[in-house]
Amino acid sequence: MTAPINHSNPITVDVALGDRAYDIVIGRDVLQSIGSRIAAMRPGVRTAIVTDRTVAKHWLAPTEAALAQAGIPTSSIVVEEGEGSKTYAGLEKVSEALIAAKIERNDLVIALGGGVVGDLAGFAAGILRRGVDFVQVPTSLLAQVDSSVGGKTGINSPQGKNLLGSFHQPILVIADTAVLDTLSPRQFRAGYAEVAKYGLLGDEAFFTWLEKNHGDVFAGGAAREHAIATSCRAKAAVVARDERETGERALLNLGHTFGHALEAATGFSDRLFHGEGVAVGMVLAAEFSAQLGKISQDDAARIRHHLATVGLPTKLQDIVGFAQEGLADADTLMALMAQDKKVKRGKLTFILLEAIGRAVIAPDVAPAPVRDFLKQKLAG
Repeated sequence: MTAPINHSNPITVDVALGDRAYDIVIGRDVLQSIGSRIAAMRPGVRTAIVTDRTVAKHWLAPTEAALAQAGIPTSSIVVEEGEGSKTYAGLEKVSEALIAAKIERNDLVIALGGGVVGDLAGFAAGILRRGVDFVQVPTSLLAQVDSSVGGKTGINSPQGKNLLGSFHQPILVIADTAVLDTLSPRQFRAGYAEVAKYGLLGDEAFFTWLEKNHGDVFAGGAAREHAIATSCRAKAAVVARDERETGERALLNLGHTFGHALEAATGFSDRLFHGEGVAVGMVLAAEFSAQLGKISQDDAARIRHHLATVGLPTKLQDIVGFAQEGLADADTLMALMAQDKKVKRGKLTFILLEAIGRAVIAPDVAPAPVRDFLKQKLAG
């Protein structure tokens, strides 16, 4: 688990879900193989690619060429970049375009993009003709290690993130690490928050490895493939044991209860990328855990230090415009957290830390200490 894989050797991670099992193929330039892989799995298939404008500039033509080389006809649907497309209107646009493209139940939808495209295209595929299979081709670090794996699809509601959706597993994930070279530094950092999450919730040795090797992960060395593969193995194992998040899978939401509320408070805008919200959320979860006596203040500081070292936001005051625009209100954040998907009968559930590498599900957290904690953090 700690020996970096070689650039020249793609690695395959199996998501063991019985007759719905699928592979995650990780490596540089593996996108070139998408046509041959799909043709081997589904002879005679037709495809429709869903992507966004930015990704299309770099990777739509190579994907189309790889499919054409394998004799697979395809059409493309291009949406706007960002969370603004993960809406009722965005879902309608993609769904109607898939119908117009005559995608049938034995055809395939290809989600070519980051987490927004994967969630949106996957949800549209899941409801099209009561279910069409799809392939994930994640083009962001966050999508490669998190959102493309596990079958969560959906859109946002004005009242909260990912409140509408379904579990719809892909039949294949192609994680080409070369596509990450076109990401902005900020986008890559945001994705790195989800990589660090896997170390924090269940693998202290991996977190320690990241502290020593994050420079090579960012530089694009072999450590990048290792970090992605380790993250995917961790998520695949959890998904195989708890596909529909009835128990253990909730641990993957470390930092998300706080983070999703912060995203909603900033209007799901580019002021706070999802991974940045998760970074702040993980620090808040660690500090709240320390306040409850579950972990030491030193461990909380270690987490905050590492995320800050790679350039991620770690406190509320790091969020653009948060304090200045009246968003910094504990009651508002509590109301947004009350819409979290893990809420049961109105009671908050948090993912907290007992140690670096050991997360726990904390059901029925009393709101009063959370509100007091937020007021303390909002005061700086």
